Amino acid sequence: MACPAVGEDLSQPLVEAAIERTRHAVRYDGQYRVIPYPNGDVPAEVGVCTDVVIRAYRALGIDLQQRVHEDMSAAFSAYPSTRIWGLKTTDRNIDHRRVPNLQTFFARRGKALPISDQAAAYQPGDLVTWMLPGNLPHIGIVTDRVDQASGVPLIVHNIGAGPKLENMLFDYRITGHYRYLPDG
Repeated sequence: MACPAVGEDLSQPLVEAAIERTRHAVRYDGQYRVIPYPNGDVPAEVGVCTDVVIRAYRALGIDLQQRVHEDMSAAFSAYPSTRIWGLKTTDRNIDHRRVPNLQTFFARRGKALPISDQAAAYQPGDLVTWMLPGNLPHIGIVTDRVDQASGVPLIVHNIGAGPKLENMLFDYRITGHYRYLPDG
């Protein structure tokens, strides 16, 4: 997918990139790995929910690894890394692969939107975070496809069986709703 032009609305290209991720066989594996920087990635055949988001943005020429790292380096105390993981500095290998860090980044550099129980509040390209049972944070991308019976937008996410397009928006407690559509 080509990089969009400056000023172009990225919501549809992001949705298309997210849906394209569902065509890849990915084994759920959140193991810590040392990866190149910038534009680093874990092996293509492995990943977690955040990797779906990271790879969808990367298809648009947006490197969340670099953007999250730079924002965390400039404002480390704004991020939950000390509180949650006891960290004292950034780690460009993993910071962008953690849902709480992405929540902070999207709120700081994009838009934090209201959480709603109304399907129409969630627009294509929006990012949603949830808390799964066992206190496990999760993230996915809202698409332009909807469940015909309920009208609920379908989500691209990886909850353990690889990237999937599913009607799961209201299956878990929503903890965040964001829009991050920067100029390329």
